[in-house]
Amino acid sequence: MLGAAVAQGMAGIDYLRAILREEIPPPPIALTLGFKLEEVAEGRALFTIEPGEHHYNPIGLVHGGVLATLLDSAMGCAIHSKLPAGSGYATVDLNVHFVRAVTRDTPRLRCESELLHLGGRIATASGRVVDEAGKLYAHATTSCLVIHQEKPR
Repeated sequence: MLGAAVAQGMAGIDYLRAILREEIPPPPIALTLGFKLEEVAEGRALFTIEPGEHHYNPIGLVHGGVLATLLDSAMGCAIHSKLPAGSGYATVDLNVHFVRAVTRDTPRLRCESELLHLGGRIATASGRVVDEAGKLYAHATTSCLVIHQEKPR
């Protein structure tokens, strides 16, 4: 939880760049599922994942929840990249469209995300999961609640 504690004192983009530079450890979910933040810019984030059998559901495909979590994380980071220090976000909704099955033989996947709107309380983003040739596997949108740190009275 070191990363979460440090995040409160940093602007979102600075926090994400510190993860990229490996000055702060990635969040536990990234380690658990094996995805990695590869690039970040204001309003954008890129993650990668190597699909494997350890991601399989009972019918022999990568579980849809793996891609949903990857998309949720990438889109959340696109939003977080524009937030000031002391702010965070929480997913309100996640709408994922799976368009192609993923197996252990699927090449490395890229999850590209982009901020669509940042308001005072609600932010939206979109994301796409593609292989290195640009073939689409899933796409999604999200709405997130923007949480600002309360100021002492």
